[in-house]
Amino acid sequence: MRSVILSTLFSVTFLIPTLRAETVEGDIIVYGGTAGGVASACTAAKAGKKAVLAEFGKHIGGLTSGGLGYTDIGNKAAIGGFSREFYKRLGTHYGKPEAWTFEPSVAEKELRTLLDENKVPVKFSQRLASVKKDGARITEITMEDGTVYRGKMFIDATYEGDLMAKAGVKYMVGREANDRFGETLNGVRAETPAHQFGVAVDPYIKPGDASSGLLPFVMPEPLGTPGAGDPCVQAYNFRLCLTKKEGNKIPIAAPTGYDPKQFELLGRYCEALTEAKKAPTLKTFLKIDMVTPEKTDINNNGAFSTDYIGKNYAYPDASYAERAKIWQEHIAYINGLLYFLKTDGRVPENVRHEMGEWGLCKDEFTDTAGWPNQMYVREARRMISDYIMTEKVCRQLERPEDSVGLGAYNMDSHNCRRIVVNGKVRNEGDVQVGVRPYPISYRSIVPKEAECTNLFVPICLSATHIAYGSIRMEPVFMILGESSALAAVQAIADQVTVQKVDYTKLKETLLKANQVLAWNGAAPNQSGGNPGSAAPALPGTVLDDTVGEKKGEWQNGTLEGKVGTGYIHDGNANKGSVQIIWTLQVPDDGAYDLNLIFPPNPNRATNVPVWVAVGDDVREIKVNQQDKSGVAKLGNYNIGKGTKATITMGNQGTNGFVIADGVQAIKTGLKGTRPNGGN
Repeated sequence: MRSVILSTLFSVTFLIPTLRAETVEGDIIVYGGTAGGVASACTAAKAGKKAVLAEFGKHIGGLTSGGLGYTDIGNKAAIGGFSREFYKRLGTHYGKPEAWTFEPSVAEKELRTLLDENKVPVKFSQRLASVKKDGARITEITMEDGTVYRGKMFIDATYEGDLMAKAGVKYMVGREANDRFGETLNGVRAETPAHQFGVAVDPYIKPGDASSGLLPFVMPEPLGTPGAGDPCVQAYNFRLCLTKKEGNKIPIAAPTGYDPKQFELLGRYCEALTEAKKAPTLKTFLKIDMVTPEKTDINNNGAFSTDYIGKNYAYPDASYAERAKIWQEHIAYINGLLYFLKTDGRVPENVRHEMGEWGLCKDEFTDTAGWPNQMYVREARRMISDYIMTEKVCRQLERPEDSVGLGAYNMDSHNCRRIVVNGKVRNEGDVQVGVRPYPISYRSIVPKEAECTNLFVPICLSATHIAYGSIRMEPVFMILGESSALAAVQAIADQVTVQKVDYTKLKETLLKANQVLAWNGAAPNQSGGNPGSAAPALPGTVLDDTVGEKKGEWQNGTLEGKVGTGYIHDGNANKGSVQIIWTLQVPDDGAYDLNLIFPPNPNRATNVPVWVAVGDDVREIKVNQQDKSGVAKLGNYNIGKGTKATITMGNQGTNGFVIADGVQAIKTGLKGTRPNGGN
């Protein structure tokens, strides 16, 4: 049965086409039916151009309809235009103003409806074979089935950058060295605190004996020089839509050739957690987000999960046959992982029981037996253009003036390797560092003029590994897809190359389309994270975490905060190395209560160190972030109108997650009131 399911999945996705000679002509040819590709095609058609969408597989929407029902946003106030309208349309389906969590089938249906409304013809099973150029200009592209597409402008909306590569545009794969672009978070990571083994696990087939060889899923490479570049690609997986609902549940069965010995490392990890009294639950191994009361979006979580670490390096430049094999290997790995968690005696009983309650959905991915039809290709090729998006842009140290949209998610890389360090298993490569919304340059979505003059690349755009980790979110791909189409329309009208498009005119067009091109401090303060509506305004002077000076590697939260729409946290790791400093000024002289605001949770630290400095009045307060009030009183202080009060929070010595959401100053009395001690 399992081999039939896998065969069905890959005959659908990697369908070998039959030859049928056909020539398709249009103004704008979009290759790639991802959500970004749909945005491009619909936008071009709406602008009066003949747009054609050619898709490699049999489905529309890419990851948006391929399992990612719990949308990675970063900051929804940074999302406009077609992208925002799409989520509003999903909201209509669910009876909400907007829907940021949704079922895959609903997303695909809505995207197909948009294509129908805009009368965009869609061609499926289109495997790119060759690109014909006249000098630096693409004249036509040909598929393996013989179909030829001719157009004035082309948009590569694939996750892999296939059209870009065949057009002779230069690109990067892997991690760049930090010193190549003046970055700090690229290349080999000296420390990888998150998604890490928190207990010692022996990597050798015979414990303690290096000569016996390494267990499956452990790589032989050494750590390497921190900051050095390498060909490693951050891990891929499949986002899974599971359910517990009887009648709609397909039980998790063993994959063909399943051997529990392949998961010996996971068994040892379970035993080590139990011995350390860390009581694993299913959420130790799977990130479970509900997209409806009955269905999930399952993602990678923790040290050993659905990410198939180190098994995707060849994928970006692989042939279609090689990619099909990599897809199969990822599905078999994840299938085996779930079955091991469900059945193996080394897994704690509570985990086995809960895993047994979940199954694939009969009413999702119906032609692939409940398995998603899109692998999560987090990163593949990345173009090298006249402007390369880097960590400096994400950190606001450099600001391109030709914005075509905003990035807002944290700089996020999943692990790239699982190796041995000091005789123990360690994951390497995970990075999660928060950002404020920043502009994405027009020059980063068009090639160098000498390489191609009529191509846009909104998905495999010009960015370093670490900057791409922030940009690579589905709402942003739709934003850039729309911007590419509007620029293509303008280039056709003005009879210029994509590099010569008048940005001043394009900017006006983008703004009319309700694109968000700039971020000012007055916009709703939001720290990132995932779906949520803005919190109600709090009284007094309030500063969000987005305006604090951050040190170290903070991570974006995934639930609503009490200030803005999110918060940041330390991942309950990297203790002593993260800090945030708020500098607060009040409107009038007087006595003020200063408060730390946070969303409480039982996993929070109860001993968070906070330092308040108002002139010579300096105090240290320990804050319990499990307090259900979500407000920690830091004391009453005399603050003059021109005086700066600083509130500094760290995570040294803390016993749980440390949350940074916001601070507040409320005037309580006349100037001269004696300050009270904090709690």
